[in-house]
Amino acid sequence: MKVSLFITCLADHFYPEVGEAVVHLLRRYGCEVDFPPNQTCCGQPAWNTGLEDEARAYARAYIETFENSEYVVMPSGSCAGHVRYYYPQMFKDDKEMYRRACAVADKTYEFSQFLVNVLGVRDVGARFPAKVVFHNNCHMQRELGVFEEPLTLLRHVRDLELLDNPRYDLCCGFGGAFSVKMPEISTAMADERLGIYVGTKADIIVSCDGGCLMHMGGRAERQGLPVRTMHLATLLWEGVKSNGR
Repeated sequence: MKVSLFITCLADHFYPEVGEAVVHLLRRYGCEVDFPPNQTCCGQPAWNTGLEDEARAYARAYIETFENSEYVVMPSGSCAGHVRYYYPQMFKDDKEMYRRACAVADKTYEFSQFLVNVLGVRDVGARFPAKVVFHNNCHMQRELGVFEEPLTLLRHVRDLELLDNPRYDLCCGFGGAFSVKMPEISTAMADERLGIYVGTKADIIVSCDGGCLMHMGGRAERQGLPVRTMHLATLLWEGVKSNGR
């Protein structure tokens, strides 16, 4: 099975280890992974800011880069949700581009979604002794419809205690441009979210999106809170390595 890796802007600039973990885990299950060099941003920030022409330019570049790929996998539910949910809408008045947008959207997957639903993986063979709470980002659960897949993978990690998330519906307040435009509200939302997670006594907040991790991780570090953040792919790969499997 051939898989093209789309690396998000945040993974590219701040979390390169996440992309490396995804490649290692996909190869572990026999995937042949390539990294098309022409890729750039999916265009979500431009779309969310109302820059529709600029967002369509990014979408066209994504479509041209990946339309011949068998599958496209990325470590972000937010970007995957944007491709799947909004790309067809962007080109609804252009019959040929609409067809191409739908085709590439259908084969675009968030990492845990691909691992569980396409490869049929539940247990990657990881061991990671920690108390963990999972933060599911808004776009991933509401646009992409992915919720159980990362939890399934975490439940099969040995010595990991997956704690209940008492308010899985709450946003962390990052929201891409929202955190820049409305920093006071965004910060208050992150602190509310963090207060709930600290209350669970979790050691680590795990998520499938770099934006949520960066936002909550920054606030936790600034306040000296006893919790850290980690991407799901990084945790799984670190767990596989420590388990010696």
